[in-house]
Amino acid sequence: MTQVHPSAVVEPGAELGDDVQIGPFCLVESGVVIGAGTKLESHASVLRGTTMGKNNVVAPGAVIGGAPQDRKYKGEPTYLRVGDENVFREYVTVHRATGEGSTTVIGNRCYLMAFVHIGHNCTLWDDVTIANNVGCSGHVTIENLVTIGGMTGVHQFVRIGKVAMVGGMSRIVRDVPPYTLVEGMEQKVHDINAVGLRRIGVTLEARSALHKACKLLFKSQLSLRHAIEIVRREVRPTPEVEEMILFLERLYKGKNGRGDQP
Repeated sequence: MTQVHPSAVVEPGAELGDDVQIGPFCLVESGVVIGAGTKLESHASVLRGTTMGKNNVVAPGAVIGGAPQDRKYKGEPTYLRVGDENVFREYVTVHRATGEGSTTVIGNRCYLMAFVHIGHNCTLWDDVTIANNVGCSGHVTIENLVTIGGMTGVHQFVRIGKVAMVGGMSRIVRDVPPYTLVEGMEQKVHDINAVGLRRIGVTLEARSALHKACKLLFKSQLSLRHAIEIVRREVRPTPEVEEMILFLERLYKGKNGRGDQP
C-alpha cells in the first residue's frame, strides 16, 4: 500500500505506483510519475517533468528534476527520466534538460552519493557509481559500470567510456576511454581498470590484450591514429580492444555519439 506522510505535499496530477513511500516534508509536483516500491525519505523533492521507475531510493534533501542551471533555459517543457533501483543519497541534485522536449536520463542501478550534481541533458547508463561531491556539467554521458571518485569535476559534453575508473579529485575535461584508470588534474591514463574488469568476468587473456593496447595507445607517444593502426595489427582483437578502438576513432573523426546507448 502506498504511504504518504501527512506533512508531505503531493500535488494533484502526480502518479504514485504501488508501495511507494513518501516521507515527512517531501514535495512531489504535478505530472510526476513514481514507480512501484520507490521510497522518498524526509525533505526529498521530485519535481515536474520527472518520471521514475521502480524501487528507487531518494535520501533526505535530494532534489530530483529541478530546472536546469542554464542561461539558455526559458521555461520550455523538458524532462528527466529515471530507471529502476537507483539510489540518490543526501542532497543529490539531478536537473531536467534544456531545449524543448529534451530529456536528462538516469539508467538503472546507479548509486549517487551525497552532494552529487548531475547537470542538464546528461545521460547515465546502468550501474554507474559516483562518490561524494562530484559535479557533472551539462551534456555529459557516462557509460555502463563507470566509477567516479569523490570531488571530481566533469566538464560539459565529456563522455566517459564503460568500466572506466576516474580517481578522486580529478579534473575531467576530455573523453575518458573505456576500461581505463584515469586520475588527476592532467587526466592521465594510468592503465586498464584491472579490478573492475575482473569483477565483471573479463578473462586474464582478454585483460592482457587490453593492457597491451593501452600501453600502445596512451604511453607510446605515437599519434593516436598511428597507435590505433599498430594495435589493429599487433594486438588480439578482443571485444574490449575493439570497443576501445571504436571509442577513440570517434574522437579524431569528430563523431561524439552523445548520450546514445546500445
